[in-house]
Amino acid sequence: MSKLKIGIIGCGNIANTKHLPNLAKFADRAEVVAFCDIDEQKAIDTKEKYGTPDAKVFTDYRELIKLDLDAVHVCTPNRSHSEISVAAMKAGCNVMCEKPMAINTEEAKAMVDAAKETGKLLTIGYQNRFRVDTLALKQMAVDGDLGEIYMAKAHALRRRGIPTWGVFTNKFEQGGGPLIDIGTHALDITLWVMDNYKPVSVLGSTYDYLGTTLEGPAQGTPMHWDPKTYEVEDSAFGFIRFENGATVFLESAWALNTIEQKQAMTTVYGTKAGAAMEFPLGEAQSTIKRLVVNTVVGGRPTEFEPDVSERGPASADLIFNYPGAETECKVWLDALEGKGEIVVKPEEAFAVTQILEAIYKSAETGEAVYL
Repeated sequence: MSKLKIGIIGCGNIANTKHLPNLAKFADRAEVVAFCDIDEQKAIDTKEKYGTPDAKVFTDYRELIKLDLDAVHVCTPNRSHSEISVAAMKAGCNVMCEKPMAINTEEAKAMVDAAKETGKLLTIGYQNRFRVDTLALKQMAVDGDLGEIYMAKAHALRRRGIPTWGVFTNKFEQGGGPLIDIGTHALDITLWVMDNYKPVSVLGSTYDYLGTTLEGPAQGTPMHWDPKTYEVEDSAFGFIRFENGATVFLESAWALNTIEQKQAMTTVYGTKAGAAMEFPLGEAQSTIKRLVVNTVVGGRPTEFEPDVSERGPASADLIFNYPGAETECKVWLDALEGKGEIVVKPEEAFAVTQILEAIYKSAETGEAVYL
């Protein structure tokens, strides 16, 4: 079988630290033959590291999608996710789009519609679904071990972790701050475990107290930021009610005066049992997580921990470590080869975007948003 031909649109950090390193692990199945970035030198440098000898370089994605490609990976700022993904699908390409799906519901719906109209595969880069702990929790939910999950908390908290590379603090390019950046991961795994995608009302609040008044670590370090150019929220919180009566509390922050730091993690409360994703004791911000299940046995409350330790070495660089990304890549290649289905479906990612947009709208108006 010939190798899958992949194109990369956007040759910045997420392409070079997540997508391309993991595609390289499956070099016997896929090859990257085209690279696009508005900064041509970035595309050239990335092509030299990850591309085939004859890989092509572009500065306009419209030229790249004219090639005969099996799929493109959209790794651009959030503002252009929908435009590029829709155009790529209409040009005959399957699409892996980095999270979040889009900056608003209208653009997310355009992506869902394009996938239906063209019959092309569309998935979103929520690699945290593929972590060992997330998969174990999902299986417990599927098996009915938790009962009905009627309440959950989606956690995406950093104490001081404002990303200053790329355009993360640029509201026009990204559409928001930690809510749309890391809150989206926590909300995705929470809704997936609950299998609940029918929100009916959202109440939200956003704050920019710390981002616009404080500075991060020393200048020149990855997390240093300039409050004068900070344009997005530094924390955001949402309370979501669903059609079946369930509720979810979402907490997200890049900068918050807290000692509790949880990122891309969830706590769920079911009628039979509850479960919480935690860091190993004394290992805050570790790439390895633990899953603590609480239930009642013989009339007595009890807790246990399934074995959810990640297999293989973890990067020492916690900033650019993506547990689950290798499995995400494998599942994507399997789907492209017709050997399996995508796990992150467009309609599910649409619900995440719908809720995120509603939190922002509620925070702006001071009123609940009804969906």
